[in-house]
Amino acid sequence: MSEALLKNVQEMLNGEKWTRATLSNYSTGQFKELDLILKEAQEARGYDDLKKNCDEHLVHTKNSIIALYLSGMVALSRQIIDDAALINLVTIFVDNHKWSIVRYLCERILDYGESKFALRTLVDCYKNENQEEAIYGIWERLVKVDLEEADIAKALGEYFEAQGNTENAVDYYKKALHRYINKQLFTNVKEIWEKLLGYCPEDIDFFLHVEKKIARNISEDKAVLLLQDVYTSCKKRGDINTAISLLKLILQYDERDNQARKEIVDCFRKKYAQHSQLEEYIRISNLSQHWRNVHEAITDFEKHIAFDKGNFVYHRTWGVGRIASVKGDEIVIDFAKKREHGMSLKMAINALQTLSKNHIWVLKATQKKEKLHERIKNDFAWALKTVIKSFDNACDIKRIKAELVPSVLSLGEWTNWSAKAREILKTDPSFGVSPENIDVYTVRERPISIEEKLFNEFKAERNFFDRVETLRNYAAQKNAELDSEYFTEMFAYFVGYLRSPSQVNEQVLASYLLVKDLIGQYPHLGTVLSLNFLDIFNAIEDIPALFSNLKDTKLKDAFLHHIKLFVPQWVNEYIHLFPYALSNSIIVNLDKEGYEAKLIAMTMNCFENYRDYKEAVVWLFKNSKETNWFKKAGISEEKQLITLIHVLDITYRDIENHRDTSENRKINKQVYTLLFKEGLLNAFIDTADTDTIIRLYSFINDVKDLDPTDKFKLRSRILDRYPTFKFFGDVEKTVVTRGLMVTSAMYEEKQRQLAHIMDVEVPANSKEIAFALSLGDLRENAEYKAAKEKQELLNATVAKLKDEIERAQLFDPSTINPNRVSFGTKVTLINGDKKEEYTILGPWESDPENKVISYLSPFGGTLLNKSPGEQFDFSIHDEKVSYRVESIAVVPF
Repeated sequence: MSEALLKNVQEMLNGEKWTRATLSNYSTGQFKELDLILKEAQEARGYDDLKKNCDEHLVHTKNSIIALYLSGMVALSRQIIDDAALINLVTIFVDNHKWSIVRYLCERILDYGESKFALRTLVDCYKNENQEEAIYGIWERLVKVDLEEADIAKALGEYFEAQGNTENAVDYYKKALHRYINKQLFTNVKEIWEKLLGYCPEDIDFFLHVEKKIARNISEDKAVLLLQDVYTSCKKRGDINTAISLLKLILQYDERDNQARKEIVDCFRKKYAQHSQLEEYIRISNLSQHWRNVHEAITDFEKHIAFDKGNFVYHRTWGVGRIASVKGDEIVIDFAKKREHGMSLKMAINALQTLSKNHIWVLKATQKKEKLHERIKNDFAWALKTVIKSFDNACDIKRIKAELVPSVLSLGEWTNWSAKAREILKTDPSFGVSPENIDVYTVRERPISIEEKLFNEFKAERNFFDRVETLRNYAAQKNAELDSEYFTEMFAYFVGYLRSPSQVNEQVLASYLLVKDLIGQYPHLGTVLSLNFLDIFNAIEDIPALFSNLKDTKLKDAFLHHIKLFVPQWVNEYIHLFPYALSNSIIVNLDKEGYEAKLIAMTMNCFENYRDYKEAVVWLFKNSKETNWFKKAGISEEKQLITLIHVLDITYRDIENHRDTSENRKINKQVYTLLFKEGLLNAFIDTADTDTIIRLYSFINDVKDLDPTDKFKLRSRILDRYPTFKFFGDVEKTVVTRGLMVTSAMYEEKQRQLAHIMDVEVPANSKEIAFALSLGDLRENAEYKAAKEKQELLNATVAKLKDEIERAQLFDPSTINPNRVSFGTKVTLINGDKKEEYTILGPWESDPENKVISYLSPFGGTLLNKSPGEQFDFSIHDEKVSYRVESIAVVPF
């Protein structure tokens, strides 16, 4: 900032006179002149100096108009929460009734975002200026930022109601209702509840959601009182099903409510008026008898009432059947393979499950498979609704799959079908999730808004960081309603972690970072945040452990950003945190700020202490080895590779000892890929001298869990360059512990075998089992036993094939060295005066009768690495046989 501008401001401050007469002469023009000073200071990047001068002046002249305005506006532009300067300034002019200036100041404040103080003060301005109509527009803005304001929300509802704008009126009445519930003002709640019941009587989900909140915040008696109003409305409209659901809910609050019990009997009579056994079932269940527990009576009645002529039932042995007749206590059912089967009603209730005519089991039993297959395959929403409703309107993907595969869809069809189905479950407003389980889907009688859907997901989620992502998704929606009850409740969940936390864990830190981020986007939320980052940071006991526990990438980035902004010793914290964070932003910031020496020391420390910093070594090697500071660390290429080999060995051993298995598998895979698949070792060997190769190979050979095939390929590479190279130490074991070398042709054949079993034999076996079950008594059911035995055999075969295919490593013919016996070679042996030829392949290709032997067999393992002219002995049935290698040839593939 220029000295001239600072000097000018200082002269203005020193010359300012504060008197009532001075205030009377103030106009908006003078504040516009101050705005020009602010603009000049911003362009000169002098905001900090300007605010500092004004704050120092306010220490001894607390009502300085110029200082209050300049300091307050700088703070506002920086989104600093402390807005005391501007509040003090506005209050001075309110007290002096300078309403034009008050309005100007409020509008300037609102230029930077919504402010409850500015909006309320602006309302006072309009009242004094008799601009009544303009007040409603300000009230609408105020209700959005003041989430506790109920009276104004109600007044807006009345305003739009008078104008005939029902949609807006209902929206504001709903806001007011929630806020009055929070204030526990039942009289106001009841008044608005009755209004809403008149305007939207069919929005039952809303009333049920609010009823729970009333029961929790006010009392259960009051909740029942309001539920009775909704019940009366439903009964008048003839919505008997909803009326019954409401009465059940009322009776859950008070099972001795005799009036509700009487009403539910009347509703059942209306619903089942055409049922032939209605009165008999009411009598049997004692539904109208007060001495019996009402919930047991309702359950008993609903079990009985489902049994009527034409209805469907399910028996675990005979499958789906249809009720042919009900006469007294005798019921006759037609099952597919057991027609006119009679049983007592009591037995039927205990042994049978009643099904709706649209139940998926009924459809599979009564419709042609081709027709059902076609509809399910093409009408995703209908298929999903059918299956979900079939099981008490609660189903997860696993259950949906079990009902459709393989009886309707093949396993191959399911893969594509399920991807589309998941998308529909996520986006179609007809589907929701269970409040108890995020994986369980429900069908909604009325479409659900995306806001309510996200809110329900939030409630159902049990993972803290899943809830973080859901709140983000909610706020990121276009025109997201941040004044809604849904957002308020979700936001309050995280704010709750920040109320005097006894210790700072990952939930407290994550809540702080999330809430602060939302405040940055929506400043009117800022009043809830009283903690500062440095206090939170200093209370963290183990920073690396807490960082690891932040299971959200955005929060991790925000944490690192805040450390740099607010922690004085951020450089040391970054260095300490890097081996655990492995964040490129740490490296970039340290490098950008000129801390090259720190980066060099950190790199050297990681490589020297690779046992403690395995993952950091791999990260630095992959991402930073070409940087100047890494090269200046002076770690030779040989040492880099040897360190990676050590990391490979350590991770193998940790995996074997079940120590941090998943983490070590990830590191192991990265190092293996670098060394072998990306060819780092081969490239290094191609340029290294023999002494270096000896050192390097000795370390590789000591990695006992490394696949001998990889060691063999490496030896072949060395021999290609140095044919006379001598290896020291023991010959490698020939048992492949972590893989199975195979040819590409045999690999494809095994995959075809597995696909045939899964797509053809398994579905056929499932049908055999289903048919056998339909035959009845399993104790003497030979078909069932045979089908189950075949199922066990198929399962064992599938498991074996999957294991072998997973272990399989495709052989690369280009790696064959004809100077040594290896996989893919044909060796000619001299045994006395006889010649013997053997082809060395894998166990899948093994054919001893045709002299094709596995490299894993005892004889094949002995032959590995032999060269022409070499002699050896091999024992067969305790008899020693001497051989000499005559020649080696490459097998054509």
